[in-house]
Amino acid sequence: MYSVKKYKVAMVRERLSQALDQAERGEPVFIERNGVTYRLSVEQPAARRPKIRQPGIEILDPAVAGGSWTWTPADGDWQFTPRRAR
Repeated sequence: MYSVKKYKVAMVRERLSQALDQAERGEPVFIERNGVTYRLSVEQPAARRPKIRQPGIEILDPAVAGGSWTWTPADGDWQFTPRRAR
């Protein structure tokens, strides 16, 4: 069994890491200031779900999906054209 730790604010300033370690172990820690008692407790972080990224581009053309296309310069502009068969 553990004992309840009660600190004055001045002592917590000197031993903050010790008070945090005790609270993390589940030991009750109380801090008193001007007659008011505060309880130090630990909140467990919420479980994070991995983000599922949605594709930014939807491919509609099977030639694009298969990689059988290229860009070719024409009339000072670039055009999307199918590749020649090898």
